[in-house]
Amino acid sequence: MKILIIAQYFYPDFGGASTRAFNVAKGLVKLGNTVKVVTAFPHYPHGRVPSRYKYKAMMFEEMDDIEIIRVWIPSLPHDSVVKRIIIHVCFIISSLFALPFLGEIDVVFAANPNLFSFFPALVYSFVNLRPIVRNVDDLWPEVFYELNLVRSNTLKKLLDFVTWLSYSVPVTITPISTGYKRRIMEKYGVREEKIRVIEVGVDTSIFSKSILNKKDDFIIMYSGILGKAYDFRNVLLAAKFLSDYKEISFYIRGIGECEHYIKEMIDEFPLENVKLDTNIITKLKLVEILNIADIFLLPMKEIKTADEGLPTKIFEYQAVGKPVIVCSRGEPARYIRSTDSGIVVPPNDPRALSEAILELYRNKENRERLGENGWKHVSKYLSLNKIGGRLSDILKPKVKGDSKIACAQAG
Repeated sequence: MKILIIAQYFYPDFGGASTRAFNVAKGLVKLGNTVKVVTAFPHYPHGRVPSRYKYKAMMFEEMDDIEIIRVWIPSLPHDSVVKRIIIHVCFIISSLFALPFLGEIDVVFAANPNLFSFFPALVYSFVNLRPIVRNVDDLWPEVFYELNLVRSNTLKKLLDFVTWLSYSVPVTITPISTGYKRRIMEKYGVREEKIRVIEVGVDTSIFSKSILNKKDDFIIMYSGILGKAYDFRNVLLAAKFLSDYKEISFYIRGIGECEHYIKEMIDEFPLENVKLDTNIITKLKLVEILNIADIFLLPMKEIKTADEGLPTKIFEYQAVGKPVIVCSRGEPARYIRSTDSGIVVPPNDPRALSEAILELYRNKENRERLGENGWKHVSKYLSLNKIGGRLSDILKPKVKGDSKIACAQAG
């Protein structure tokens, strides 16, 4: 198949959306498909577009046998809702620059950003008379409602209508979790047979276990975007409760909008057992750092829409063979229990989190068993080949069927 992926966020951008789009592209290529990606110049989350892209409208690249067309994006950081909307709207427009250069395509995969990627996908679908398959990484606009970023009832009705349209026109919807699937069906009335859950997957050729000569410290690690969906206060309070255990240390690494908040809390308590690392590193260096951890954390906030998804980092944690402590009542909790690869504690309960850490700290055999279970699961079910194969199985019938179906639905 000849597959077009529309993804504002793509490697080397940071974050789950970029990783998911890149993993999907690599998985599809591994199975012999031709994949073209229309994406923005690298920009997330700091907004600094590299100098090699400046003063250009578009650039052509190739990476891991993936054909990439990069288009202009403004150099703006993702530190406010207004700036994010400006960036998304600019990508909707600039993504169409690639239209004359694509050649033949069989299907359009709208990867990210959620909701916004549907608009250029619709144009590409209409011009090429090809169907759309829409990915769902996050529940937009519902997350904006829960964060009180949208309060107007009129605007909510408009956003809900546009979202319904973005679910109605594509021939298939591919959410990353059963929680997202459930919400889409209940709120928007989408038929169950139209929705196929495709988890994120992980590149097990990069993210893997390694035997290191560790120091004496017992390391509790969070690695990923420092974003508002994660409860870092919960983690830091747990670190405070465990401050008497001199061999236990906390390592928080990543970049994002919560960086300054975390720094302030570390200074306020103060916490000598917490290290914050905001350096930008390569994937190989990331894997090296992940392997020094003894336990990983996924501290979800009590934001229902966020807790219905499965963050990319959870699969990367499992791929290096370490147990995961999840603060969640939603999909991450269900997933960790079903794979028997960690411990689940309630959100916003630092005492329960600290007790779970101590339980694993004192029981090496259980740590190793849980870590091994997670590694086996991602290796067997969530490698790039597996994810690429599942998505290919979804796309093939759409390509072989009526190629005009998307336009007919839009009409």
